[in-house]
Amino acid sequence: MQVTVVGAGLAGCEAAYFLASHGVRVRLVESKPKKFTPAHSSQNYAELVCSNSLKSNDVFGNACGLLKEEMRRLGSLTMQAAEAAKVPAGGALAVDREAFSDYVTRKIRQHPLIETVCEEVTALPEEGYAIVATGPLTLDALAQDIAQKLGGNLYFYDAAAPIVSASSIDFSKTFTADRYGRGEGSGDYVNCPMTKEEYEAFVEALCSAERALVHDFDKRDVFEGCMPVEIMASRGKDTLRFGMLKPVGLYDRDGKRPYAVLQLRKENCAGTAYNLVGFQTNLKFPEQKRVFSMIPALHDAEFLRYGVMHRNTFLNAPLLLNADFSLKTRPQLFFAGQMTGVEGYVESAASGMLAAIGCALRLKGKPPAAWDARTVCGSLALHVSTPNADFQPMNANYGILQPLETHIRDKALKKRLLAERALEQIGTLSAQIEGALS
Repeated sequence: MQVTVVGAGLAGCEAAYFLASHGVRVRLVESKPKKFTPAHSSQNYAELVCSNSLKSNDVFGNACGLLKEEMRRLGSLTMQAAEAAKVPAGGALAVDREAFSDYVTRKIRQHPLIETVCEEVTALPEEGYAIVATGPLTLDALAQDIAQKLGGNLYFYDAAAPIVSASSIDFSKTFTADRYGRGEGSGDYVNCPMTKEEYEAFVEALCSAERALVHDFDKRDVFEGCMPVEIMASRGKDTLRFGMLKPVGLYDRDGKRPYAVLQLRKENCAGTAYNLVGFQTNLKFPEQKRVFSMIPALHDAEFLRYGVMHRNTFLNAPLLLNADFSLKTRPQLFFAGQMTGVEGYVESAASGMLAAIGCALRLKGKPPAAWDARTVCGSLALHVSTPNADFQPMNANYGILQPLETHIRDKALKKRLLAERALEQIGTLSAQIEGALS
């Protein structure tokens, strides 16, 4: 039996690798390099478009960190690649984009049970087992076919942050430190402080800067997790100081806390490029150069990539999908990735693994895995399949986990207990899944 996987992003590669690792032949179909989406440029698979950060790596203090550990215990290809390509990022797991994609691409192309095909899929597969993981930028023909056959398509706009060259940063106007002293060394983030006067001038310029035209821009539904910095700034002069420019937990070379701080994170292992953390934007390119260069450390910044904003599409999944990510009206067809209504790199990859597990179990004639809200994986599976009149994309967070039986006031202890319970449960589920697929 062969499974067709459409799309070689994080979710598609995770799905293909899990299936092949469990003896299932896979036909992985990807449109690149014959045809690219507006946001993609690399010929490699699992291309990271918006950021090079996979967010927190704290297993016992952060829900996304816990999700990563659950995925590791399920044999995640994404987590293997991230470990091989990681760059310093304090308590976060950030990667060299090219090294990360290279790793995934090699693993996929070298696997004897995976056939890779370069072609554009313009319609949902009509027969056999298939996993559709074409991402939030699904090409128009397939997106139209999905909308026509399934309905319930929604959309929001996503924004990517700029990248500057390291050689153009004025490091005399920066200090290196991780928030609250987290990290492996003296500091993985380059911090660009601003005085009150510099900050207020920056916010004023940001609010009045010219934005790029986006079709149906005024009708969009912008997801809060990817809110452009200029929209955040328009909500109030101090909004950025409580968001991406917050100074809490950071102290300069004189031991003083700045009024506001932009953090820069390494974009690659060589440290030749830095990402403006949290600075997703839809400003026109000349305006990005003008306004962001008002930050003292970036006054001569060379922009290797400007921020961009693009359309993201996702399904009204609770109306369409089961908890194993299969289509209710056609259980042999699965969906995975951000188009199912999970939000974030790690969450997208996790959904690819969950869809592959569901598909593999159905191929074997076995019942679906018993996912529940004690694990982050299970919580995401329930999120996309539980009726919800106001369905929106969801990140990994503690709010979607099943509460502990005993009320715990200590937040750190509560998070640790939730993680310990989740990892115990994922161990049980992993053993059950492996037993069913052996």
